[in-house]
Amino acid sequence: MKETVIQFGEGNFLRGFVDYFLHKMNQAGLYDGKAVVIQPRAGGKCALLSAQDCKYNLYARGIQNGNIVNEHTFIESISRCVDPYKEFDSYMALADNPDFRFIVSNTTEAGIAFDETCKFTDTPCTGFPAKLTQLLYRRYKNGLNGFILLPCELIDNNGDALKKCVLQYVKLWNLEDGFADWLEKENHFANTLVDRIVTGYPNDETKDTHPEDKFLDTAEIFHLWVIEGNFENELPLQKAGFNVVWTDDAKPYKKIKVRILNGAHTSLVAGALLSGIETVGEAMQNELTSAFLNACMKEEILPTIGETEESIAFANSVFDRFRNPFIQHKWRSIALNSVSKFAVRVLPTILEYKEQNGVYPKHLSLSLAYLIYFYKNDTPEDAPAVVEIMKNTCIADILKNTALWQADLSDMKELITEYYNKIDHIGAKETMQWNLS
Repeated sequence: MKETVIQFGEGNFLRGFVDYFLHKMNQAGLYDGKAVVIQPRAGGKCALLSAQDCKYNLYARGIQNGNIVNEHTFIESISRCVDPYKEFDSYMALADNPDFRFIVSNTTEAGIAFDETCKFTDTPCTGFPAKLTQLLYRRYKNGLNGFILLPCELIDNNGDALKKCVLQYVKLWNLEDGFADWLEKENHFANTLVDRIVTGYPNDETKDTHPEDKFLDTAEIFHLWVIEGNFENELPLQKAGFNVVWTDDAKPYKKIKVRILNGAHTSLVAGALLSGIETVGEAMQNELTSAFLNACMKEEILPTIGETEESIAFANSVFDRFRNPFIQHKWRSIALNSVSKFAVRVLPTILEYKEQNGVYPKHLSLSLAYLIYFYKNDTPEDAPAVVEIMKNTCIADILKNTALWQADLSDMKELITEYYNKIDHIGAKETMQWNLS
């Protein structure tokens, strides 16, 4: 089978996402290609993965259409792993193979960054975009076709950001204009949105089934990949039955994900913790907190962003994902840096709801009061300056602090103060019940 994909990253996510897709397409006779994995950082796990022939077991688990699913797949879509820090020549030789068409990456959110200390003569450059530029330049010098690049890092406009870094290296290293033209004309840097919780090596009895497999991987059954462009004829992901969207603009899909999935987490996190609930699964089993989340979603989030077929289907999938019995997602972990998360994930819905309806949404507004109460009375994990403001300034000053919210929320003072006092006087759970009545 040909090698057609260059993959930067040997971690759990890509092995539970892209490599899973490749395996299934190969198995179905829809594709004929494997990935070569590049270890993006020195001291990675390339040697360990190679020691088991780059094969591993994956369990995709969760609730799908109301039923519990536990799918086992033995993944064989990685042909080999290359450590460019020890095998630089082998790494660069990948540019000589015309069969390679796709480049995928997941080098963490910090991976797509320009580092001016990287030199063209480094063997290799330490940063991912610089290392990639070295490979692309050799491809250009070979006179071969370019690539379709599908970065999976969780940053806005990840394809544009990666392309910008590469072009910065073209300028820094004084590479010829012809290379810059080739990058523009022969390569497609796609903005993408990925969504799948990949939980990695399991902590349950699943690990006992394959004791020899050091790369045993687990993931939720749900997955979504939104890609700007349309290369279904070369990479038949939809034909294989995957939840993949080829589109001209990924932004509406990101809005749906952030407002619905992330917004649901952030709107409930403080209220759940103040109610003594430790995990997302527990909150979904609790009649009160599940009803509150349902009200936030059905009465305020969906009507505000637009009840389209896509948004309704995604919202329904979120409830299945939150009920996943295989994932113990702790609210304390979700609560990290909650103020900045609230500003991005929930506040835009609150402000748009007010603009559309003339009043603030009562459930999401209560979630803001819970957030403030949590920061003042619990042990939040956030930037010290944020914690200082939230703990030691009055509600009015918190709400008008535009550095926290990117907006002046002073006109919410009366409503938030009422909710805050209610929490203080009768308790978090009782206030939630009152809010729903």
